[in-house]
Amino acid sequence: MDRRLSSGQPGRVRGLLGGARPVISSLLKLGSVTKSFGAVRALRGVSFDLRPGEVHALLGENGAGKSTLIKVVSGAISPDGGTLEIAGSPVRHLTPASAHRLGIACIYQQPALFADLTVAENIALRLEPVAPLRRVRWNPRRQRARELLAQVGSDVSPDAEVRALSMPEQQLVEIACVLGAGARIVIMDEPTASLTRREQERLFAVVKELRGRGVGIIYISHRLEEIFALADRVTVLRDGESVGTRDLKASAAGESPLSESELIRMMVGREVSHIYPPSESKPGEVALAVRDLGFRASGVQGVGFEIRVGEVVGLAGLVGAGRTELARVLFGLTPADHGEIRLAGQPVSIDSPAQAVAHGIAYVPEDRRRHGVILDLPIAHNMTLAIHRRLFPGTWLRFGAERRLALDFIRDLGIKASGPEAPGGSLSGGNQQKVSVARWLATHPKVLILDEPTQGVDVGAKSEIHRIIRRLAREGMAILMISSDLPEVVGMSDRLLVMRHGTVVAEMPGGSSAHDVMAAALGQTGVTA
Repeated sequence: MDRRLSSGQPGRVRGLLGGARPVISSLLKLGSVTKSFGAVRALRGVSFDLRPGEVHALLGENGAGKSTLIKVVSGAISPDGGTLEIAGSPVRHLTPASAHRLGIACIYQQPALFADLTVAENIALRLEPVAPLRRVRWNPRRQRARELLAQVGSDVSPDAEVRALSMPEQQLVEIACVLGAGARIVIMDEPTASLTRREQERLFAVVKELRGRGVGIIYISHRLEEIFALADRVTVLRDGESVGTRDLKASAAGESPLSESELIRMMVGREVSHIYPPSESKPGEVALAVRDLGFRASGVQGVGFEIRVGEVVGLAGLVGAGRTELARVLFGLTPADHGEIRLAGQPVSIDSPAQAVAHGIAYVPEDRRRHGVILDLPIAHNMTLAIHRRLFPGTWLRFGAERRLALDFIRDLGIKASGPEAPGGSLSGGNQQKVSVARWLATHPKVLILDEPTQGVDVGAKSEIHRIIRRLAREGMAILMISSDLPEVVGMSDRLLVMRHGTVVAEMPGGSSAHDVMAAALGQTGVTA
């Protein structure tokens, strides 16, 4: 039997979502939804419901089916089978436009804004009706944008161009659009990935306010502490199937709430330890040393530290402290304008990434989608981009050698892929990160810089990446690891460096308390470099 989405009554649904409306038990209800892409079954009969005034977390490892499910809900793709109801009314042939009319809004990790337009213009595009020859009333447009931004605690100017905004500021503009649209169903996909702690707290306050208004929120995050702080219920997907839905609060019947260890077991189908793998190497000779290093235009100044062979040195600090900017200086993306870099005791000049690679430095950047993996290229091509001239020195293209190298990395790093020919975009976030690491391991580096190596990956992939980092250190690599995750940077580091205002303000031993690290990052006295 063909179980296509049954026909609906959009007029009735709009009535239920706006103005005075009867009490409904579910804003959204999916029944046995299926979706395949070729031979790959992304969803295998998934059922899901969202209640008014509820934060319902949707969890699962990368590749579990979360993205496909929210694309169904937002109308981006059509399911192969199953049923979908909005506010009690069955709906079929959902499109992004009709989803918007029905009160469904999405906030993604990467904001979908027009970079060349102002903040007010972006908000207007989302909220103002389309009509030919309509006169634009600029002052009311700016005032409305200003009011919506104030509701999310943003002081961004309505006249600012989006390209000039930081990622957190763009995220808040997206949320302002949702508030202005009066959405009843809001999907938040990793909304805090690029936010500071203060901005996260502001977002949580907005989420709670929306919940108080009766808005239903589907919340997707790999940060379990957020899930337990915000969510009322959680649904876990694994391999395209719903593992179960559980309450995160104690029930009236006395049923105990779901624990973190139980939730992780539901997600990965096995026990995953939160204990970071111990250091298995003894630091050797100094591999990298910098003295008074800086690049004035990016705010990096007077930086000095050492990393030894076989050592993992963590680089902590608040957003804007200069951690990524320092990594870019070390890799020659923004060459230092003062200071000294020494490799194995010898002074070197690094004016470009090519020189950095030649000297044995590799850099895995934070944003893997923009700078790490080219989604349309096969895995094998992605892995060999940094050694292309070495692998193909003449006119002959040695695709056999490239494929063998890719197969070795797929095996060594545990990359889950159909083969070297699979496009980078077909992989989960954790596996994309491993491909990005493989590209730079192919250069045989002596010093490896990892910028947010586990950001946006699930707990299972995070554990695997931590084991890979420890193995590389054991094999003699010197590793500088930048991380905004305090437990991670404390648990994975043999030594810790803390940055503030573009310079290193403290050095601590591995295992230092998160409190001490945060105190140094905030500039509290008593902890010095």
